[in-house]
Amino acid sequence: MQILSEWGEFIAAFVVFFLSHSIPTRPSVKSRIVPLIGPTGFTLAYSTLSTAVLTWIIVAAGRAPYIEVWGWEAWQNYAPILFMYLAALVFSMTFGQPNALSFGGWNNERFDPENPGLVGWLHHPLLVVLLLWSTAHLVPNGDLAHVIVFGLFAGFSLLGMKIINRRKRRILGDAQWKKLSNTTRKITFTRQGIIRFLLGSVIYTSLFLVHNPIIGISPLP
Repeated sequence: MQILSEWGEFIAAFVVFFLSHSIPTRPSVKSRIVPLIGPTGFTLAYSTLSTAVLTWIIVAAGRAPYIEVWGWEAWQNYAPILFMYLAALVFSMTFGQPNALSFGGWNNERFDPENPGLVGWLHHPLLVVLLLWSTAHLVPNGDLAHVIVFGLFAGFSLLGMKIINRRKRRILGDAQWKKLSNTTRKITFTRQGIIRFLLGSVIYTSLFLVHNPIIGISPLP
């Protein structure tokens, strides 16, 4: 009973997170939701729900009992400061772009493996963002609750890439999968790309400024 009282919110947040990610994405459920709100509406709703529950998990981890796994040093804070900027750029450069290889893409029928943008390098940009976020925050958070959170999300992102690859290959068929996944890896500078780069910088700055008010911890050492 004492464990439930001390860790109850933390456990509940994780249960809600995995339910909120597993149920809406099931084909039988998603096929009923998409006709009602459209693919774009589904992506926005799914992203909003994911962000809200993820925020709850982080807050719950901060309220859980402190059990040290490794100690904190000032230099560790620079890991999230640096890598979250990269994560913000990956997000801004790929969000809403056609991507027939993963989830989160829009107008996927327009996906061109010869001109895929940053998707050609990453294939699963949203999972790459999750991996950058989790591993970067794992460094300065050495207590048990945060190690569980960030460690699981890092593993979840890596495993998710393999699962999605396997699922997409099965759905598309070997020939189409090989055609789409053999992406051209080149970087071209366009007006839209510059705008997205600036947007990523704005997102990063906003996250930096609201981190302390929302999470309750300053990102600075």
